[in-house]
Amino acid sequence: MNKILIIQTAFIGDVILTTPVVEKLSEFYPDAKIDFLLRRGNEQLLENHPKINEILIWTKKGRKYRSLFQVVKLVRSKNYDVVINVQRFMAAGIITVLSGAKLKVGFIKNPLSFLFNKTVRHRLIGQHETSRNLSLVRELTDDKYVRPKLYPSKSQYESIKKYQTNPYLCFAPTSVWGTKQFPSLKWVELILSQDDNWTIYLLGGPADSEECEELLTMCERENLFDLSGKLTFLESAALMKGATMNYVNDSAPMHMASSVNAPTNAIFCSTVPSFGFGPLANYSKVIETKKELPCRPCGLHGKKECPLGHFDCAYSIKKDQFDRPNFVVD
Repeated sequence: MNKILIIQTAFIGDVILTTPVVEKLSEFYPDAKIDFLLRRGNEQLLENHPKINEILIWTKKGRKYRSLFQVVKLVRSKNYDVVINVQRFMAAGIITVLSGAKLKVGFIKNPLSFLFNKTVRHRLIGQHETSRNLSLVRELTDDKYVRPKLYPSKSQYESIKKYQTNPYLCFAPTSVWGTKQFPSLKWVELILSQDDNWTIYLLGGPADSEECEELLTMCERENLFDLSGKLTFLESAALMKGATMNYVNDSAPMHMASSVNAPTNAIFCSTVPSFGFGPLANYSKVIETKKELPCRPCGLHGKKECPLGHFDCAYSIKKDQFDRPNFVVD
């Protein structure tokens, strides 16, 4: 087994939760070249990854299907021995089937799985996504669990040192999905409940800057800084690793924290941890409503807004459910 391709072209968190497959294959096949196919925009996550030979990029936005067969042509030219398809969608199935690989592995839920050499059941409830992904390579490796892992470089750790002169907390307040996102007023309440001596950083991408700036204005708190859009993915992960606590939604920053084993308080509003996307750091805590809500969960990925209009799964969460770390200066 000389050349292996892993396909995961979904979102940031999905890529992070696929990294255990890289770790496992690298352990068992140290001489193999392991490549990773992902969507354009996510390649920063795996830059400098010591166990990945090459990152292949699919430009899905705007010309998804026009570029699909360019990707197929590229994959075929690599002459892979094995293709591991982590996705359950038709397009990734097409790439897998047309890859020319001797061994094609994927989930049985993929519509083209009948053309794979090896298929694995996908169990949604009661199993973490990382375990589901690792099940694809169990027969090629073993059944031992490994956690997701990202590799910020030495220079990236150096670049965030200027933010680490005092003990600090990280808050990642946004999400692509409206009902996964803790409401702004609840974030304000949580931020203002922290000891005034803490330095607090707001994290997110360029698209999150408006909401983070709004929180900055609403809080009127000293030592609160907006870093949204100012750090790369791996710089954000490096900063989270050094935080005393990270407060995150059920979203990509939660998986970043897991990837560097950073302490985490993860807020689940409309979604639930039993779907398999909970935090994995040694110290991690799930924060969710204590009310019995018949409408929760209202979907696997969350929705743009609460279908019933009350968003009680978020507003009923109390600030005393969160960890409030003690401010200690060595």
